[in-house]
Amino acid sequence: MSKVLLKPLGERIVATRESAATKTASGLYLPDNAKEKSQIAVVAAAGPDVKDIKVGDRIIVREYSTTEVKVDGAEYLIVKAEDVLAVVEG
Repeated sequence: MSKVLLKPLGERIVATRESAATKTASGLYLPDNAKEKSQIAVVAAAGPDVKDIKVGDRIIVREYSTTEVKVDGAEYLIVKAEDVLAVVEG
């Protein structure tokens, strides 16, 4: 992962969305506009007040709780720590 140009404040997290599946369970390939946005993201930076979540963790975020931003061509999500539903282990 390249250097993140955003520094989250307080209890906010900067993350990158994990790419959605391109193929269904039955083997059909999905075009980009038919894919659902993944609710799983990888933490790129965490604010000073964030506990139990660290850089590199895969997290599940509440739907419609993120702010999407684009900085120097890279897309990021900004989410409050309270909107993180779980950390994916393994």
